[in-house]
Amino acid sequence: MDNSNIMSDDRKEYDYIVVGGGSAGAVLASRLSEKEDVTILLLEAGGEETENSLYHVPVGCFILHKTEADWGYYTEPQKLSHYGLKGNRSYWPRGKVLGGSSILNVMIYNRGSRYDYDNWASQGCTGWAYDDVLSYFLKSEDILIPTLKYSKFHNTGGYLGVSHARVTPLVDYYLKAARELGYKIVDYNGEEFEGFAETQFTIRNAERSSTSKAFLRPVMQRQNLHVSSRSHVVKIIMDKMVAVGVEVIHGGKKYTIYSSKEVILSAGAIGTPQILLLSGIGPKSHLDELGIPVIADLPVGENLRDHLMLPSPTRVNITGSVTEKDLSSWWTFVQYYLFGTGYISSPFAEVIAHLTTDKSKEVKSAPDIQLLMISGLPNLTNILSVREDIMNEMFSKLPEDGFYVFVTLLHPKSKGTIRLRSRDPFDPPIIDPNYLAEEDDVKTLIRGFRVMEKYLGTKAMQKIGVSLDLLNITVCGGHVFLSDAYVECLVRHNAVTMYHPTSTCKMGSPEDPSTVVDPLLRVKGIERLRVVDASIMPDLTSGNTNAPTIMIAEKAADLILQRNLV
Repeated sequence: MDNSNIMSDDRKEYDYIVVGGGSAGAVLASRLSEKEDVTILLLEAGGEETENSLYHVPVGCFILHKTEADWGYYTEPQKLSHYGLKGNRSYWPRGKVLGGSSILNVMIYNRGSRYDYDNWASQGCTGWAYDDVLSYFLKSEDILIPTLKYSKFHNTGGYLGVSHARVTPLVDYYLKAARELGYKIVDYNGEEFEGFAETQFTIRNAERSSTSKAFLRPVMQRQNLHVSSRSHVVKIIMDKMVAVGVEVIHGGKKYTIYSSKEVILSAGAIGTPQILLLSGIGPKSHLDELGIPVIADLPVGENLRDHLMLPSPTRVNITGSVTEKDLSSWWTFVQYYLFGTGYISSPFAEVIAHLTTDKSKEVKSAPDIQLLMISGLPNLTNILSVREDIMNEMFSKLPEDGFYVFVTLLHPKSKGTIRLRSRDPFDPPIIDPNYLAEEDDVKTLIRGFRVMEKYLGTKAMQKIGVSLDLLNITVCGGHVFLSDAYVECLVRHNAVTMYHPTSTCKMGSPEDPSTVVDPLLRVKGIERLRVVDASIMPDLTSGNTNAPTIMIAEKAADLILQRNLV
């Protein structure tokens, strides 16, 4: 695809301009272009997903951070967390390529709990309850797991391939340990969410089913759809309180392109608020500080949420986990490129669990902890920016055979912010997730750790030599090993992002002062401007956020085109 000529085209107006070709934008552009009498321009700041074969290889998720496909953001130094990271800062990779973060992620297909969406509806997001959104999950899905093909909670024939990707024998031990403790083995995207399960991935035929590959490439020939890569949108063009177009930098030149119907921001939970703020839509006090004329005083960039996870490595006394030697073996490459099998065909996050640790809740609600079992011990120091002393003590001397358990806080009470660093659109924004500001978040992670500890203490796990001794680090040595104080020390030092920023353009009732968009995803007070990406989530879902982001785009297409609406 060579769309470099689009910017020099005579056409300077489209019906719809979609800003951002990522997990949401690629889906939205594909669906909008199904209507033949409208024109769509999709603008993506990064390159194309066809430029690097690693973008399609499942195991590539561990080596694509800090490449040209990554925006490469860092948070501000954290006051109450990240003590074990360099400068107390977290590295936040975000996809800068067609397909966005669906090119970089671990491909976990996780819709979340039905209670997530029912809670959205109760907060004023009319039309977003679980029964309202299930059909949109189904619309995109092509389930490739034989045992689930006839489930009413799954669908075949959609663009998005969903499959298992088991590559190690550890799966059997994980599930046996879960049964030993009385947990159910479930289809977490089906009727029961809580319990343990073999992970479902957006993988088709051993290749990553990114939104660009799944939704965009099959329809690229449509005459009413233009896609322009390496096109960085810097501002929304306004005519009073109406969005009429965008300013975009392409090939070192600035262009103005107009929309006759709508501008739709799908630049993600960081990019979308940045563009809105640069355009004068955001908190008045912040815009005044930077001398940006205020068009609409809205809480853009507030309510930032993210999942925080604690990586817990353990050794095992059997072979079969994925090792560095396995990943570099010539036979591994032969298996993958000739047969589509082997270690490279999977991100080896093989089993996932969603559990409720707060037993005091009287009303049934979404789980508060996720456990994710990674069947290997890849070196995470480059990804996590771990401090040298902790890296040398904990992460650089991992045994060959073992696995990680990521203990993840699903519903943090702490909220952060996105702010502009300057008026320069190429200056990365100020990202402050404000991790662990609320004490309840620490308590929930400690409870999650205790569940993991009990799980790893089962006969099934002890049989393969599982131990938490790798968590014995000097910086927490002032506390009794694995006491609550010790675990809190681990959490405040080593808990890191699970790469799920959301909620910076919160959806809800227009009367709610904390919201940016209404349930139709229209920016409040501005005509012909919508937001369609993870930033509109009022709260985090109970798991990985890629599938919900795709669902949001599927539903948004119908809202925009006013079709299939009850």
